[in-house]
Order: sequence, then structure tokens, then C-alpha cells
Amino acid sequence: MLKFKLLVVDDDDLIPANLRVILPKNWQIVEVSDPTQVPYDDFFNAAFFDMHLSNNIENAEGIEVLKNYKAKHPSTECVAISGHLSLELMESCLQAGANRFLAKPLSKGEVLNTIEKIENLWTIRQATLKNNWQDTPIWIGQSPQSESIRRKIADFSSEKGPFLIEGETGSGKEVVAHLLHSSKVALPMIAVNTAGLPDTLFESEFFGHVKGAFTGADQNKMGLIEMAHEGDLFLDEIEALSLTNQAKLLRFLENGEFRPVGAKENKKASTRIIAASNISLEQLVKEGKFREDLMYRLNTFHIQIPPLRQRSEDLEELIQFFLQKQSPKRNKTLLPETINTIKNYSFPGNVRELKRIIEQASLTSPLPFIRPQDVEIYFQKKQDDTKTTDSVPFLIDLTKGLDELNKDFEKHIVQSVFFENEQDIEKTCAVLKISRSTLYKKIKDYKIEIST
Repeated sequence: MLKFKLLVVDDDDLIPANLRVILPKNWQIVEVSDPTQVPYDDFFNAAFFDMHLSNNIENAEGIEVLKNYKAKHPSTECVAISGHLSLELMESCLQAGANRFLAKPLSKGEVLNTIEKIENLWTIRQATLKNNWQDTPIWIGQSPQSESIRRKIADFSSEKGPFLIEGETGSGKEVVAHLLHSSKVALPMIAVNTAGLPDTLFESEFFGHVKGAFTGADQNKMGLIEMAHEGDLFLDEIEALSLTNQAKLLRFLENGEFRPVGAKENKKASTRIIAASNISLEQLVKEGKFREDLMYRLNTFHIQIPPLRQRSEDLEELIQFFLQKQSPKRNKTLLPETINTIKNYSFPGNVRELKRIIEQASLTSPLPFIRPQDVEIYFQKKQDDTKTTDSVPFLIDLTKGLDELNKDFEKHIVQSVFFENEQDIEKTCAVLKISRSTLYKKIKDYKIEIST
């Protein structure tokens, strides 16, 4: 169990005394009643600052103390506390660097909830700092955007959900889902890609079925909802779910009840839903492709992941992570100019694309270090793949017959549009006017190779 340190700056001795009773045993408390005695050089995981360190309610001297401490220790979770609940005071606290504000008298439940979120945040941070990559999911990067994502995960992970994670392909939605689940590590987490699940199998897969429910149902089957009871069910690419099946999922989210196919009675499950989408559900609602009521239900807790091109500050740390995680390690380093070259690339495939480029460049680079040309070849390869595919003529072989010719023609169209749109699933589906599950099936049936 991680150990944490809490600084309490308050002229009321009852506050630290009560906190000693309330807080878990893994917290050490240091109390200060005199603002001139604040240990600015000492680091604490969290700090509670009373805003009025004297009987003068007009003088919120605690704001300056908080501001000075936060300036020296920006990673400390600073909590402003006061019985004077003016909006002006609260805004001043936030501007001074407070991460949270608690009203006096302090509520035990509110304090414990705040402490739990702070513990969650430090646990996520420590996983990265300790390079504990094999056992714990981590979010790599120290940019403001990355810190915002960690904070949201810490705040949300103890909630009942459901959660909606939105972001481009390869941006890290599954990592966020695993981090949300990490507080329930002893409980099940089941992940399913809804785009790869045929509509006709949705009910049986999600809710299960009883023996004899349909042809081939020769025994009872437990569904994903029940298998994830007391844990999490991660639904990746939720946007691929048909409108009919969206209604069935909504029904479960409303009351926690479901009925296995062929069963006569409903069952209940306490399963937390974490949904992820590559495309804005709000936009899909406007297009009539997603139920508005389901979007609002899933959107109870929302995390928007920015694309990699918007958090270039994280690139160097991600690169080092991928280099060190390689098995076997290839002991390659990047030249400074190589990193600059990488930063100038837009990465439409986001973190997943960066990972593959680093892996391939490490393997093919002839020197102990990776030069700009060692990575540029993969940027150029992607462009060449698109041009080559687009220019391939469609040859007609009349000996094949009409059915086979139709298949060849469809493959040519799907493949051309797919690569013309840089292998973007959403754009390809929009051009061809087909669903994601249909596109995935055609890619599989026609053995269309996805380049990296």
C-alpha cells in the first residue's frame, strides 16, 4: 500500500485532530497552525489550507499561503477549506492554485471521497514514475492534457458510471478504460469490440441464452453483462452498435436488468459500463445514427482524449517508453533531429502509429541510433501505399463469371476508398455508406492488408 503525506494548515486544532481519526492509516499528517511556520521546502502529496487563519473573516490570508506552496510544489493536491462560502472566495482559491474546495464543518464522507480521488491520482502517477509497465496500465506523458486526463480518471474511477471515452483511433481509449478499472483490480473486466460483433448475436453475447432458445443452443450460456458482474464491461467502438441493439443496451443501463434469450424472467447485474467511440456520438445523434437518450446515459462521466498532434510535449516520453518496452531490447537511441522530424508529423494513427514506427525503425536502423531518414521512410511509405492502391487498374477476366467479377469489383472499390482515406474507418464508411461492422467483414473477407 502506498504511503501518503498530508499537510494541514489551520489555526483550529480540531481540524487536524478530526482528520487523524478519519483518514486511512497509510496517511501521515503534519499540522501547522502558524502560517509563518509552513514547511515550504517539504513535499506533501496533499495539503489542506484554511482560508482564514485568524478570526478576521475579511482577511483570507490562507490564499497567499496556498499560492506560495503551490508555486514550489505544483504536483501537490491543494485543498482550500473555509466556512465562508462566497463565490468570490472560491474563485480566488482556484486562481491561487487550489485543486478542490471543501466547506467547513468538514464532512467525513466528503473528506474520504476527496482523499480517495487524491490517492487514485497519485497511484496513476506513481505507476509511470516507477516504470511499472508490466503489471499496471499507465498513461504516458507530462503535458497539461495528459495531467488533465489523469485527474479525470482519478476523479471518476470510484463512480458507478457509465463512462464515455471519445477520441481518434489509436489515441489511448483502452488505456484509459483499464485505468478506470484499476481501482477494481480484483474484480473482472471484460473488453469487447462491438464493431466486430454481428447484430444478430448481440443479445446472446451480451445477455446470454438458455438451453433450447434457438437452433444450436444446446446449453445455457452466460452473457458478457453477467460475466462482468461487480466489475467493468468495456464496449469499444460503441458507435458501431445498431439502433435496435442500442435500445436493448439502454434498457439495461436504466435499471440493471436483462433477460437471457429464451428465458422467462429478468436477471440483475451490477456491471459498470465503459464505452469508447472513435467518432463524436453527438455528431452521430445529429445524423440519426445514434440514439440521443443512450448518448446522454453513457455520457454521465465523459473523457475526451486529444489526438497526439495536440500533445506533442508527450512525444519524447512516449518514444522512450516504446524503446525501453521492446523485447528483446535493441539499445537504440534517437538523435535530437529525429525527434524534431517526428514532431513535425501529424500521426493520423496517433499513439498506436507512433509505437509501430518506433518498433520498425529500431529493427531496421543500421546504426545504434535512429536517424531522421530511418523514420521518414515510414511516413513516405504510408503516402506511397495510398498512391499505389489508388492507381491499380481493375482488370476484367470474363472467364470468372458475373458473381466472381462482382466480388473483384467490390474488393477494388473498398480497397481503393480505404487507402484513399488513409485507412480511416469512419471516413471509408461514410464514403461507401456502410456500417463499421460491414466494412470490417469486407476487409477480412477480401484479405485487405492494413499497412502500418
